Amino acid sequence: MVVIKNDITYDSEKKLKTDIYYPNDTTSATKILIFWHGGGWFRGSKDDAKKVGVNLANAGFMTFIPDYSLAPEHVFPEAHDDAVHFVKWLLNSNYTDKDDQKNIVQIGASVGGTLALYVAGKYGFPTVTWSAPVEFSKWMKNHENVKPSYEGAKEFGLTDLHDINNSFYKYFTLTYAGTADQKVLKKLDADSYDYSHLKELMMINSADELNPLPNVLNFIQFLADQNLGVELLVIKGHRHAMAYASDYIDESLDFLYQTIKRQK
Repeated sequence: MVVIKNDITYDSEKKLKTDIYYPNDTTSATKILIFWHGGGWFRGSKDDAKKVGVNLANAGFMTFIPDYSLAPEHVFPEAHDDAVHFVKWLLNSNYTDKDDQKNIVQIGASVGGTLALYVAGKYGFPTVTWSAPVEFSKWMKNHENVKPSYEGAKEFGLTDLHDINNSFYKYFTLTYAGTADQKVLKKLDADSYDYSHLKELMMINSADELNPLPNVLNFIQFLADQNLGVELLVIKGHRHAMAYASDYIDESLDFLYQTIKRQK
């Protein structure tokens, strides 16, 4: 039986909260997992990930699912800053022991995966991303004629999946960036983050989905150029992040379990 502790405040000024999912046999040696929800930085919440939280706790992880600031009220880099603030709060809270930084792993879905990359570079937590968008500045240059919308099919009558995805990609990028300024977009690009502490990383993506696979391959080359390793799992089809999560949670957890074994 998973025990759930809801609405624990980690940022009183911004009124940001986290839910905690406890496994049955929590001990001082229990591994901690942070799950970052998706939603394009403009929607989504910890409440949408309850099923995932239960599954992760049942797998033996004390699981934290935090909320973070959403656009358009809060634009880049606020969600990124919130993610780092959450980690600092967690490491200084009563929920962790003094040396628990080595016991923390992450999974991030969609833009939650982008946040997980940002955190992994700073703290070295073993990380799995599900369809994490990684490129924005070049993508925007290459899609100047795309009209942004989170409902391209309804708003513009789009019928082609790629057109719908491109419209949405542009919408959530502009909404969170708050501008089309290339200087801002380049700072949002995942290859602009600090990866000086990056350790174990696995990226899962569908072959043809919202998050373009060529962008992911470019990012992997960027990491390789720095002699940083990454495992990539490309699955068939068009599903994005949570649409395939239940089918690939075992692969994600197997990867994280292996990183835990290597750290012992």
